[in-house]
Amino acid sequence: NFRFLQTSMLRLGMRVRFGLASAALSAPRFTRLRHSDRSGSSDHSASGSDGELDQRTISVFRAKTSTDILHIVIDRPSVKNAVNPATAIQLFQAIRDFEDDDSAKVAILSGSHGSFCAGFDLSEVEEAAAGSHIQSPCSSKRGPMGPTRLPFVKKPLIAAIQGHAVAGGLELALMCDLRVAEEDAVMGVFCRRFGVPLIDGGTVRLQAIVGLGRALDLILTGRPIKASEAADIGLVTRVCKTGQALRNAEELAKSIAAFPQMCMLADRRGVYNAVYNAPSFEQALQYEFDQGERVLADESVDGAKKFVRGEGRHGDFSFIKK
Repeated sequence: NFRFLQTSMLRLGMRVRFGLASAALSAPRFTRLRHSDRSGSSDHSASGSDGELDQRTISVFRAKTSTDILHIVIDRPSVKNAVNPATAIQLFQAIRDFEDDDSAKVAILSGSHGSFCAGFDLSEVEEAAAGSHIQSPCSSKRGPMGPTRLPFVKKPLIAAIQGHAVAGGLELALMCDLRVAEEDAVMGVFCRRFGVPLIDGGTVRLQAIVGLGRALDLILTGRPIKASEAADIGLVTRVCKTGQALRNAEELAKSIAAFPQMCMLADRRGVYNAVYNAPSFEQALQYEFDQGERVLADESVDGAKKFVRGEGRHGDFSFIKK
């Protein structure tokens, strides 16, 4: 299974590569993460003299498990995958590289060794606050957790949640389109106990996803919630058995990747615009129309012809090749 393959990969010494093994990956092509930050800032303490990240600091891995599904994995198991400044840089770059990779249609974000992410590494808060790592959204597109200030990831991103997704880790999960959680997963605003604020989009995205009342309940109390309750309030999309989050996320990603992409991405942009950007109902409708109009000639006509030929009748999805 995926957990066994992750462990096997690490035992084979792949930790210094930027990748994740999976069942469909017989000959993985691992890529070293080069040091570059498109927000315009840099962290020279995390890079070597040749401009690449020091191998000792590499804590984010990626690899494709099929031609169009990308896995991005946080790997700091000693701190339950808590994110430090070097990891934030790598996560930010991984997401931006995913956006630029035309062959990757969907990405899955997860953590290694049975934990999603425990938030920002509190052992480095004082240093990060005193330095240049924590900056205003006006001056940096990269947040303390990495990609969380990107207003819109260009393609679908799925969180595969094992163990804890708390504090900044919850904020990373909220950044994703969909969240698949194992039945014993735990989520919550655990930073409430230590006086550490939500500054990676938590107050913005949580209330948009679960509603104001439920968001305030979680934010004000900092209480933990299990996957079942998270599903009841709409915080997670799917609940699966322990050890199956990656496999379920992979199947979900494959189903999304199989659809006509222009249409799916246009509808996705319309949803995000309506929730976060549209100043009025009328503007949201106009944006939806503008996005959809561009798709009609390229994908809709061909899709309509398939229906006329008898494909996809009565809710049949079998003609979609995954």
